[in-house]
Amino acid sequence: MIRFVLSTTGALLLATSVYGQEPPPLRTALDGTFAPHAFPNLSGGYQGFNVDLANEIGKRLKRKIVLDAAQFSGLVPALQAGTYDFLSAPTTVTKERAESMLFTEGYLNTDFQFLIKKGAPKVAKLEDLKGKTISVNKGSAYDSWARDLEGKIGWTVESFGTQTDAVQAVLVGRAEANVAGNTVIAWAVKNNPQLELSYLYSTGLVRKVLDVAIECMKLDGTIAKMHERWFGVAPAADSAAVTVFPGYGVPDMPGYDPTAHTPSCS
Repeated sequence: MIRFVLSTTGALLLATSVYGQEPPPLRTALDGTFAPHAFPNLSGGYQGFNVDLANEIGKRLKRKIVLDAAQFSGLVPALQAGTYDFLSAPTTVTKERAESMLFTEGYLNTDFQFLIKKGAPKVAKLEDLKGKTISVNKGSAYDSWARDLEGKIGWTVESFGTQTDAVQAVLVGRAEANVAGNTVIAWAVKNNPQLELSYLYSTGLVRKVLDVAIECMKLDGTIAKMHERWFGVAPAADSAAVTVFPGYGVPDMPGYDPTAHTPSCS
């Protein structure tokens, strides 16, 4: 499940302002090569689902959003160093990350999916990739997940600075498959006829003001509309794109606040 993420110290910046003065802009960042969540547009900026989501949150919080793009592997260290108030990049929660960062509630369901070159042998299970090279976006949850399975599955993992490069590795034969979130994989396949979808692996897996803004966007259908625009389908009725979860953050993870609340949406 995809969420916004904040540092445990930076979260306080979202709730503080000086009376009588315009609040400072919120600084955020994402991976600008992670279509359809974020990718370059013709004007020199960035477009995509998470760009729209960040800008909409800024409107609802009445705060200007300053958005940077960088390689994913550098985003979390920059957040922890105080460069950003929160990350707009799709971020999968892990226990290790939750020890030092705060996660909003989820707003998209996501599973891990592979892509392969069209005509390559079909993949029905992870073990079918034994002896193969798997490309991943460096520093992503897919990177650590695939490396944790290297000994068990018998594949070789190669990390690339961007998801675009990881996909290109499959096209040029440097890797037999690329693994990432299903929305990103579907976008890559849709835009490249040399690729095809492969095995889908189900994972099963400021903050308060961000949480409330996200909850209000679920309740009024804003996230559902963004989902249709960028992913081409309406979200399922019970998906994270339309479901408001209890408390703040991620249940059963460090930093979760179970306080019951009703979002105040204007």
